[in-house]
Amino acid sequence: MFFVDTIEVAGLGNRCYLAGGSSTAVAVDPPRDVDRVLEAAARRGVRISHVAETHIHNDYVSGGLELARLTGAAYLVPAGATVSFARIPAHDGDRTVVDAGLTLRALATPGHTPHHTAYALEEHGTAVAVFTGGSLLIGSVGRPDLVEPRLTESLARAQHASARRLAAELPDAARVLPTHGFGSFCSAGRAGGDASTIGAEKASNDALTQDPDTFVTRLLAGLDDIPAYYAHMGPVNSAGPAPVDLTAPAPADAGEIAARLAAGEWVVDLRNRTAFAEGHVAGTYNFEADGQLATCLAWLIPWGRPVTLLAESAGQLAHAQRELVRVGIDRPAAAATGGPSAWTTAGEALAAFPRATFADLAARHPAPGVVVLDVRRVSERAAGHVEGSVHISLHTLHRRLEEVPPGEVWVHCAGGMRAAVAASLLDAAGRAVVAVDDSFAAAEASGLPLRTT
Repeated sequence: MFFVDTIEVAGLGNRCYLAGGSSTAVAVDPPRDVDRVLEAAARRGVRISHVAETHIHNDYVSGGLELARLTGAAYLVPAGATVSFARIPAHDGDRTVVDAGLTLRALATPGHTPHHTAYALEEHGTAVAVFTGGSLLIGSVGRPDLVEPRLTESLARAQHASARRLAAELPDAARVLPTHGFGSFCSAGRAGGDASTIGAEKASNDALTQDPDTFVTRLLAGLDDIPAYYAHMGPVNSAGPAPVDLTAPAPADAGEIAARLAAGEWVVDLRNRTAFAEGHVAGTYNFEADGQLATCLAWLIPWGRPVTLLAESAGQLAHAQRELVRVGIDRPAAAATGGPSAWTTAGEALAAFPRATFADLAARHPAPGVVVLDVRRVSERAAGHVEGSVHISLHTLHRRLEEVPPGEVWVHCAGGMRAAVAASLLDAAGRAVVAVDDSFAAAEASGLPLRTT
């Protein structure tokens, strides 16, 4: 009997898999914090004999090289990938024995990247699952625009062909096990569901139900913004990531926090947005530890800028560190735990700003001196927005603060989390701000005038 265990990387919307038999296993697309994979293998009582990458990842730092080093496992990387470390090149059709009766077969599936490779897990010669990486996702496919703009259309066509190849060569009952598609920005569309099979994808996936021209046209039209930090992930993974260091950062007292703020460094408060709005160190930014911390912070912070973390507890700090190393933010410059009273000097006043609902906004808008700022992405705004609102997507706001008109800024997103980040950026810049902490679905019911584009 074989097993497949899923290791969720929820903050990035990704998955890693551990698959094997009674004694040995393969880890596919492991995250950088490989201790979770080692713990999964220990629970199963198996040795990790192989580590396999489906592609050189653009959205996170891989743990594959380190996991192979720690376990002595053979490291399979697609043959077409250019890397600076020793590996076993996986060519189309290569078969690797994972355990007795259990084989991994490499399938060239270009599209998400030119070298992308899926791996079919075969039990006694029959494919029972396929690790599709960023090729065939659940209800979607991986983005083809992360490598080079001039290659995007050709990779989109390759993505269609690769999905068709998997559907043609694998049995309907084979499980589809992608790395991306659970909230990942590597997904080209909204992937749905938690589990799927080749047969289910044949019936519903656009790549398998549409002709190539229709598929490519619609795929390219639906592509959204690319997180800025993606530009740094591929080179790090090609060079070979350094081992993770999750030891506690150097502690910072109130004086050091003030000095780092004065130096223009980013000091990030990890508490929930309600607590932050009620009172925080002036000049700090709010990125909730329980939100999409890694994606959001890595997208906004100027790459390489020192970051100091403020957390309620050592546990919250450790969680944040783990999230951030996955996207290459390796060592916080410093950190502090506790609360604002411990992070400020005697007599230093805390900053604060109000929170509101769309109903509260409807009672004020339109009015002189009230600015409605929408920080959602372009695709979200097109489906409906508050008439007269200003649009600056969150991931560009820190560079465009001067574009926000004068007045009291009521900032909103789709649910409240991004609005809270934006409010903290505006508050740190000295603007009067109100964070609309509400679902955009409530905007219409509030009586606000809405428009679509």
